[in-house]
Amino acid sequence: MTMADWQTLSDRINTVAPSATLAVDSKAKAMKAAGLDVIGFGAGEPNFPTPANVVKAASEACLDPKNYKYTPTPGLPELREAIAAKVARDSGYEVTADQVVVTNGGKQAVYEAFQILLNEGDEVIIPTPYWTSYPEAVKLADGVPVEVFAGADVNFEPSLEALEAARTERTKAIIVNSPNNPTGAVWKPETVEAIGRWAVEHHIWIISDEIYEHLNYDDAHTTYIGAAVPECRNQLLVLNGVAKTYAMPGWRVGWMVAPVEVAKAATKLQGHMTSNVANISQRAALAAVSGPLDEVYEMRKAFDVRRRAIVAALNDIEGVNCPTPTGAFYAFADITALLGKPLGPNGTVCATSADFAAALLDEAHVAAVPGEAFGAPGYLRFSYALADEDLAEGMKRMKEWANR
Repeated sequence: MTMADWQTLSDRINTVAPSATLAVDSKAKAMKAAGLDVIGFGAGEPNFPTPANVVKAASEACLDPKNYKYTPTPGLPELREAIAAKVARDSGYEVTADQVVVTNGGKQAVYEAFQILLNEGDEVIIPTPYWTSYPEAVKLADGVPVEVFAGADVNFEPSLEALEAARTERTKAIIVNSPNNPTGAVWKPETVEAIGRWAVEHHIWIISDEIYEHLNYDDAHTTYIGAAVPECRNQLLVLNGVAKTYAMPGWRVGWMVAPVEVAKAATKLQGHMTSNVANISQRAALAAVSGPLDEVYEMRKAFDVRRRAIVAALNDIEGVNCPTPTGAFYAFADITALLGKPLGPNGTVCATSADFAAALLDEAHVAAVPGEAFGAPGYLRFSYALADEDLAEGMKRMKEWANR
């Protein structure tokens, strides 16, 4: 069945690419449902259970009739207060509850940020490699994504010179994401501070995605741009959520912390989109953000073990080069040396990393996300937020397939 001429969809939706990470995860899950033994390194989804105190808070909330009603659109007042307190505790500076808007996951906060800030043709500088949804969210706001690539040789950190070269009179915002998805890089304090001062000088909005803030390893530490450059706070939107830190991806609670007028605009937009986040999820998030970080640090220890294991395993595969990430839970491996060579029992030749990822899934039943999804062809992203034994098996399969 085909659509008639008058049934064409909007140019806006036709210019947007599907989420590559979700596409890989969906295909892997479909293969599993069909009875295939697939090891999934695709989605950034911690395999740990949500902490018991958080689940208990949600369970109790289910029995309280007050949670059967709408809450204020920007979120439960108690949760907004707790998020403000969390910013002071973790980031080291003060914000107020009226600067906080609770969203349906961090992704909605990203979407709303660009809907609020951008007019048609406004440009957003996106340090590359980037999280796959950033440029699509910019396009959905009729903006123009401007990629600034930085490779493994500079820890995937953009230079101020490269950012300045990309700046035009239409530059409206820049994205900061450290710890970074997909690379796992944690940007040096001087890099973050320099970007903040540059943005202040040129009146550019800063979108700081801090959802991996507590996942640091070795001697790396998250530099909070709002603390490093206090004068940028009146042009700073901080995006965060409970998905990664507290192993709560399915609860769908994120937030934006922004200047009051921006938060009001986000609330106005959200009032026409989704209203409030589900009350039970908000009660769970309240228990998470207002509680201790002990279980978070235990999860981080486990991630650290997996980080070392996957980097060693990837670098043991001939033709793969994987730098050691110091944040998040991703390994970003350069597989360009394997392109154009026969791979696997069928002698499959892959011209691109997208071809490589597809063949790896189809033939070795190992799911990873190709670098094309992140503006970095020639790479694969592996999430190591999976069980130790699955990680080891997946790497074994990849090595046997790639080095056959």
